[in-house]
Amino acid sequence: MVLGLLSAIGPFSIDMYLPALPQIAEGLGVTETDVQMTITLYFLAFGVSQFLWGPMADAYGRKLPLILGILIFAVGAVGCALAPTIGWLVAARFVQGIGGAAVGVVPRAIVRDRYTGLEATRLMAMVMLVISVSPMLAPLAGSLVLQFGGWRLVFVVLLLVAAMSLLVTLFALPETLARKDRVPVNLRSMASGCRRLLGSVGFMGLTMVGAFGFGSFFVFIASASFVYTETFGLSPTQFSLAFALNALGFFAASQAAAPLGFRFGMVRMMRIALWGFAAATVAMLVLTLAGTGTLPVLMACLFVGNAFLGLVMPVTFVMALEEHGDIAGLASSLGGTLQMVTGSVLVAATAPFFDGTALPMVATICFCAIAALVIGLGVLRRGIQLAPAAAE
Repeated sequence: MVLGLLSAIGPFSIDMYLPALPQIAEGLGVTETDVQMTITLYFLAFGVSQFLWGPMADAYGRKLPLILGILIFAVGAVGCALAPTIGWLVAARFVQGIGGAAVGVVPRAIVRDRYTGLEATRLMAMVMLVISVSPMLAPLAGSLVLQFGGWRLVFVVLLLVAAMSLLVTLFALPETLARKDRVPVNLRSMASGCRRLLGSVGFMGLTMVGAFGFGSFFVFIASASFVYTETFGLSPTQFSLAFALNALGFFAASQAAAPLGFRFGMVRMMRIALWGFAAATVAMLVLTLAGTGTLPVLMACLFVGNAFLGLVMPVTFVMALEEHGDIAGLASSLGGTLQMVTGSVLVAATAPFFDGTALPMVATICFCAIAALVIGLGVLRRGIQLAPAAAE
């Protein structure tokens, strides 16, 4: 629960202000594409700075990077609340992303400190259980905040969330990396670790499966508030409820990942889930192109697709780190960096084509699903090396 609460800071900082995106564009007198940059730069900072936090977590333990990251996140929240221009807001979101990266990468390393295989999948699913509450509650909380104040109040609330997270880290989270197991930070060891990871077909393949899975989320996050409110005419509260329903499929499926992996084998389950994710998104694209992509159709396809994706994500996290427990922090940070940067690039590439309709969003999500399927099947076909518990 503690790891889930900490890991939820990053998603919460995105999901809570989604209902406010149209209001931000109007308040600062900018375009929708300009406002989407606050998401893109957050993801980019979140991804790149993981490369700093992971090695720091291997060298100084898990708690210190978490504390520093939360403090930086809080500074970014203050900057967002006071932002007079879109440039200021984008810069403050970048700072938030740097801090949020710490609570994104370190909890995964903590999971690897304690467990591997199916046990790690079970714990990662529990972490995702808490994280998954964020897309359901955060937009609703954001729309509620908007009724009491403007979009700046959302970032004041995020500042309070950071304060509570700091207290949880200080008083409820034990240190899981013993001093004897810590690896000093130096360029030679980082370069050696990166060469090892980049040369691992299993690590890179599974990481990129996760990258395109995350990428589909990022594109949806950056576009959904405008599509749902402008194309389909939903209010901020209605958008929050629709967003929550889409997240429910992922939430429910992620909790079934460990039991299904135990019964059918993680590799087999992942293969089936990748096919399901691709099939749901291809159907969504075909229906949209045919002019029958109504809001209920779109939501149904996203629900099914996200449910299959919920089976994929916790498994890729665990399997990617399975052979790299001695450099779990570096592996987690490199994997996170590749995933977040991929998501940022996809959002940036989609933004110029955004025309207020659902098609650019749907097409990009479908592309992500097909890419994840092709890469995933290729890695599984080559027979990646897994611990016996994970390969069953």
